[in-house]
Amino acid sequence: MQLSKAEEQLMQILWKQEKAFMKDLIDAYPDPKPAQTTVATLLKRMQDKNFVDYKQYGRSREYFPLVKKKDYFSKQVNGMIKNFFNDSASQFASFFTKETDLSKEELEDLRSLIDQEIKNK
Repeated sequence: MQLSKAEEQLMQILWKQEKAFMKDLIDAYPDPKPAQTTVATLLKRMQDKNFVDYKQYGRSREYFPLVKKKDYFSKQVNGMIKNFFNDSASQFASFFTKETDLSKEELEDLRSLIDQEIKNK
């Protein structure tokens, strides 16, 4: 399941805060801040998609993520590799290293990460 841009922005805030009340979420937005009804609608949609849930404290709700940021990001990247790079990690890596203008140092860091993964396999 995928999040809209607005839902993803809110999810980023919730991942960072780990759990938060409505006021905390709105306060974390940059200006101009969204209306409470907008955030409530986004939270409801995200709850329907099983991305967030809440604990009720009287009339207040404390929201928390049900999906880990790493899991969501991994699924998004794997979907992008499948849809845009013919399910080829090599094509993705080639595009990524050529089109992102990485420095020599960053490329060397990537190489050492890949070398370490090769050793672990």
